[in-house]
Amino acid sequence: MYDVIIIGSGVTGLAAGMYSGRLGMKTLIIGEAPGGTIMLTNVVENYPGFTRLTGQELADKLKEHALDYKEFVEIKDDKVLSVEKKAKSFIVNTSNEKIEAKTVILATGTKWRELKVPGHDEYKNRGVHYCALCDGFFYRKKTVAVIGGSDSAAKDALVLAEHAKKVYMIYRGEKIRPEPVNAKRIDVKQNIEIINLANVTQIKGNEKGVTGVVLDKPYNGKPELLLDGVFIAIGHLALSDIAKQLGAELNEKGEVKVNRKSETNIPGFFAAGDVVDTHFKQAIIGVAEGVMAAYSASEYVGALSLQKN
Repeated sequence: MYDVIIIGSGVTGLAAGMYSGRLGMKTLIIGEAPGGTIMLTNVVENYPGFTRLTGQELADKLKEHALDYKEFVEIKDDKVLSVEKKAKSFIVNTSNEKIEAKTVILATGTKWRELKVPGHDEYKNRGVHYCALCDGFFYRKKTVAVIGGSDSAAKDALVLAEHAKKVYMIYRGEKIRPEPVNAKRIDVKQNIEIINLANVTQIKGNEKGVTGVVLDKPYNGKPELLLDGVFIAIGHLALSDIAKQLGAELNEKGEVKVNRKSETNIPGFFAAGDVVDTHFKQAIIGVAEGVMAAYSASEYVGALSLQKN
C-alpha cells in the first residue's frame, strides 16, 4: 500500500514526488515519458533560479531531487489504464499490475491538438510534425511553416529558423502573441515571415512527402504556399481520461477542476499541472501545483491515520 501514487513523470509529477518523499510518504511515480514534454523544449529561460538551461536539464534536476528521497520514492515506466475508488483507497490499474494507494495525484499533462484538415493524417510524420526541436534538423536549407501564433509557436519558429532557409508563421489572428522577448527575436530573424488572418484548409503532398498548404485567402496572388514541411502548434488537449472515468469534475476544455489545494471533487484524488484548469500553463506553475498536491495528499493521509486510531 502506497501513501500516494503520482500518475505522470513530467516536471509536475517529479516535483510532487520530491515533496511527497520529503514529507515521508511512501510514493510511487508512474509515467510513460520520463521528464514529460519539457524534454522537447530547447531552451528554458523562465524558470526561477536558472537563467537558462535545456528542458532535459531541468527535468533531470527534478528527477534527481525526487530520487534523493529514495527511501520513500520510486519511479516506474508504465502506462496507467484506469483508477478505481475504494472505501479508503484507490486501485491504480497499469499495463502490468494493480497497485493500491491511499491517495492519487494526476499529473498527466497534455497532448498536442491536431490540425483536422485534409492531408494531415496522410502526411503525418512525412512532412507534418509537432516537435520543431525533434524534427527541425531534417529541414536544413528548406522551406517550412509553423501553424499557430502562440509563444510555443514562436519558439518553434525560432528553432526552425536555425535550420531552414525560410520559415512562415501562419496564424488565423491579426497578430501573433508570443512573450515580448520572443516577439523581439522573431522581429530580427530575416528568414521568418508572418502570414496573419489566414487558415490552412489542406495539406498537399506526393509520394515523397509534403509539398505545400492551401490557404483560405491568396498569398502573393496564389492560394497554395509551397513548403517542404509543416509544424503544427495550435494548442494542447488535457490528458484527463483517467479523471473522467473516475468521476472527477472537468471544465468545458476537458481540464480537471481543482481548488487552490489541488483537490478535485473526489476525496483523496488530486490533480496538478497542465491537466488542470489553471489558466496560465507554465512549468513553474505545474511544479508549484504538484508540491501543493503532495502537501494536500499528506494532510489527507494524516487524517486517515487519525480515523484508524
